[in-house]
Formats: sequence, C-alpha cells, structure tokens
Amino acid sequence: MTVISARQLGVRYSIYRSRTRLLRRTVFQFLSRELERTQFWALRNVTLEVREGDVLGVIGVNGAGKSTLCMALAQILAPDEGQVVVEGKVAPLLSLGAGFNRDMTGTENIYLSGALMGYQPSEMKEMAGAIAAFAEIGEFMENPVRAYSSGMRARLAFAIATCIEPDVLIMDEVLSVGDAGFRKKSESRMLELMERARAIVLVSHSAPTIRGLCNVAVWLHKGEVRDYGPADEVVRKYEEWQEARPSAGRAGEGAGHDPAL
Repeated sequence: MTVISARQLGVRYSIYRSRTRLLRRTVFQFLSRELERTQFWALRNVTLEVREGDVLGVIGVNGAGKSTLCMALAQILAPDEGQVVVEGKVAPLLSLGAGFNRDMTGTENIYLSGALMGYQPSEMKEMAGAIAAFAEIGEFMENPVRAYSSGMRARLAFAIATCIEPDVLIMDEVLSVGDAGFRKKSESRMLELMERARAIVLVSHSAPTIRGLCNVAVWLHKGEVRDYGPADEVVRKYEEWQEARPSAGRAGEGAGHDPAL
C-alpha cells in the first residue's frame, strides 16, 4: 500500500534582494515593494513513493532541498507544481518542539499536540503517562515549556510523535536528540515503529544511519533527484560523489541556496 506519493513535485521560493545594506532603507524598500525579487526552485520534478513498511532516507548536501521535501511531504508546504498524496496521520518532526506553546506545561502540550493531529483528549490521556516516561522530563512535565532546555523540548516532541504511532513519521535530523542513552532509546523506538509497518521519512547526514535504518533512499542535489532506490546503493553513489568532488566545490556547495532548505 502506498502511504505517500509525490508526482513531479516542485516548490518555489521568492527571494527579495536590496541594493543597499542600510537597514532603514531596506525596510522602506520592502514596504514600498521596491526590493528586487528573484525566484528559485527548492524542489523540481521530484517523483517518489513511500509504501507501508518503508523507511525512506533523504540525503544530500546543505541546500539540496531536504527540509523542503519534508515540509512538502508533511503537507506543511503546498507544492507549486505536481502533487503530494498522503494516506493517514502524519507526525512531522522537522524542528523539535517548535510547535509547542511555551506558556503551557509539558502535559498541556501533550494534549495540544494530540489535538492538532486529530486525537481526542481521552485518547491522549491514555498515552500521556507513556509519553512523559519516554521523554524523561520528570517533575518538569508540570512546568511551562519556556523553562525547558532545548534538549528537554526535543525529547518531549520526539516522545509525543512516536508514542502516538502515526501512520507516517517524518524526521529531519532528529536522531541526535539528547545524550547517548536517549539517542540509543530513540533508535530503538524507531526500530519498533518499523516492525509495526509504519512508514518513515528520515533526513540524516549520517551514512551509517541511513544504511542501518532505511530500506530506500533518495539523493537530492540542487532540488532535483540525483538518485533514488535501495538505500545501500544510493548511499554508496553519494559517498563516491563526495569523495570525487574537489574541496573547493565542497566549500561552495549550496551557494545561492538557503542552507536550511
């Protein structure tokens, strides 16, 4: 069964440029619409499928379009070309804890996150204990999230997304959450989800992670698919390409692109 289908997917961004470095003048130009606007395709002609039981790895250098792909597959970004079809509930872990209400407690954010993903309060009440235990936050669960460290927020976000067992889990560089013990527990949780035939999309710069957790992979380069297929083969080609390109090319890779995309 196909869980995610992307067909000729394209996402375009507009970039506004100013000829002056003066902040006051730049603001005036923005308000008066005098800034120069250029557009670039963060993704173009991307076609892929994620089937039930698949763990799709996404690799590529900074600026390749990995995060944009995640946001498009999670249906956070609407495509400018093509289409994305998703079957089931999606839990995107793109910026861990970014969607939390900082004035609410950890427990309250569990209910809030569940509501945003379509779960009833009664359903979240049944899972709240397991989520809190996995996150290892202890008494801070009843404190406002603004008092949490970034690691605590990340652990809570990971626990919420994985304890509710979504149909699709989309993760952008989040397996490095917490200390070594928590990272090991996170990877074990991922393996549990895989055994229950959940579909996962995982962005990682770690070749061993992609090889160890993914059965298929897509290599993005400047917004387009460079290779797509069995994870071992795609990662091998990517590593060979990295080793072959000149150092100067590596330093300049992604020029003109937002490294967060």
